[in-house]
Amino acid sequence: MQKHILLLEDDESLAQTLRELLEGTGYKVDMVHNGNDAIDASYENRYDLYVFDINVPDMNGLELLESLRNADDTTPAIFISALIDLNSISKAFSIGADDYLKKPFFPEELLIRVNAKLSQWSKDIVYKNLRYVVEKKELYKDGKIVPLGEVQECLCDLFLQNIGKVLDKTILMDCLVNPSDAALRVALNKFKHITGLEIKNIRGIGYMLEKS
Repeated sequence: MQKHILLLEDDESLAQTLRELLEGTGYKVDMVHNGNDAIDASYENRYDLYVFDINVPDMNGLELLESLRNADDTTPAIFISALIDLNSISKAFSIGADDYLKKPFFPEELLIRVNAKLSQWSKDIVYKNLRYVVEKKELYKDGKIVPLGEVQECLCDLFLQNIGKVLDKTILMDCLVNPSDAALRVALNKFKHITGLEIKNIRGIGYMLEKS
């Protein structure tokens, strides 16, 4: 799946250089030049990574990321900035930045950091509007965490790690406290309601989450 990056940089020449470099590596890049356009883009699209300059018109990059984090947007973010004072760098990380690259820099250095961050992030499972953090067993829907009980967490882990595979009912019943066909149907209905996932019943065999 092609990774989608939102690039906020008001220096149009630098922005175009970075965009061409990233797109040439296989990333999809949306480029904006001010904070308001970045806010609009973040609401209209789901991104795998933000690359934000700090000193941009309308709303600076720090204010932008802080507002996104306050809205439970957990998308990884890299700042690129000429600001090198410790207060700015400290502020960036305190509001949830993942990396900070000081200008001037070689464009290839940004590419190295983007590759590293998205390689790390790609260990998560993305399915439609859901992101499943395997290591933490956390499910995010449209960027917001989905509260899951123990049974739902177990079902989530099984289905999202076995997309396109039929899961035998006996495997799924291991998630239940008091397993039975009726209890499994109730648990699956609740799971589908919470996540919005379409679980297909393969009669006489089990259940499957189809590939998107």
